[in-house]
Amino acid sequence: MGKHKKALIVWGGWLGHQPEEVAGIFRGVLEEEGFEVEVSNTLESFADGEKLKALDLIVPVWTMGQIEQDFVNNVSAAVQSGVGLAGCHGGMCDSSRTNVDWQFMTGGQWVAHPGNDGVEYVVHIKHSSSPILDGIEDFTVKTEQYYMHVDPAVEVLATTRFPVVPGPHSLNKAVDMPVVWTKRWGVGRVYYCSLGHVAAIVDMPQVKLMMRRGFLWAADGKRLAEEAAAGGASGRQAYTGMADSQL
Repeated sequence: MGKHKKALIVWGGWLGHQPEEVAGIFRGVLEEEGFEVEVSNTLESFADGEKLKALDLIVPVWTMGQIEQDFVNNVSAAVQSGVGLAGCHGGMCDSSRTNVDWQFMTGGQWVAHPGNDGVEYVVHIKHSSSPILDGIEDFTVKTEQYYMHVDPAVEVLATTRFPVVPGPHSLNKAVDMPVVWTKRWGVGRVYYCSLGHVAAIVDMPQVKLMMRRGFLWAADGKRLAEEAAAGGASGRQAYTGMADSQL
């Protein structure tokens, strides 16, 4: 029997997103999949870079926080080495509005949710090269509709059409906004889903399945990275950032 995969869930920040409850749902999903899970409510959990590199998966559930640059550097280095990074909603792509390194790594940043909570919209599943959302049909949700600034390098797995609610954006042409995407950071895998305003949305069957599959996909990147390294291959490129990105 192989060793258990290890996951770290770090929750906190704005409590309106019910981070503790969402972290509990994620813990249950990961434990069902055989992960050894550590749950923390402090960003200090990102202080030990070597510990992070020993993980298979990091799951941030932290909205509107102020994070130490060293902590971002540690998470970034771990993901670059092969550790998966996966999360949802503001818990991953509104974790730190002032840190562009975090935004570059995660693939996007929340900027608005026109109409606030309670907007009814359709999540359209895309046919792509990724099997993560295979078998999931388009579905309707009533929650926040996230307008994102998105890295053009991501692979988009699901979208939603804007505008639904009138606003300063609605005189522009209609756009298909990414809801679910994947990307690479070094040899690590990154997965994001913009759904998840409160625990009840995360617990929807479609959303929970999306997250389960995303967790597994992201975590499996660690195994593939280790196998590649054992075979002498290396796709790793050091990320130095730019002086402008360091506040």
